[in-house]
Amino acid sequence: MAVRKEQHQPVLDHVHRLQEPHMYRVVLLNDDFTPMDYVVRVLQEYFHKNHPEAVSIMMQIHQTGKGVCGIYPFDLAETKVALVTADARQNQHPLQCTMEKE
Repeated sequence: MAVRKEQHQPVLDHVHRLQEPHMYRVVLLNDDFTPMDYVVRVLQEYFHKNHPEAVSIMMQIHQTGKGVCGIYPFDLAETKVALVTADARQNQHPLQCTMEKE
C-alpha cells in the first residue's frame, strides 16, 4: 500500500492588508460670545492640553477663526465633537466644534 503525501495549500491565496483608519481634525470655531477661559478649560478637559498649550490654541481660534484641538480616528473625533458641543450647550455657550477629514 502506497502512502500518499498531501500537499497543503494556503487558506488564503493572497494577503489582505489592513489600512490605517482615516484621521479627522477636531476644530473649534471662534464666536463673539464664548469666554476665552471656557475655551481653555474645554481644551484642557477634553483634549488633555496643558495650560500654555490650551492658551496658545485658544488665541489661534480667536485670531484666525478656528483652531485644531487634535487629530483622531473617526469614532474618537465624533465623540469629542459631541462631548464638547453638549458641554457648551449645558453651559449656555454657542461654541461650535466640528471635524474635518485629515
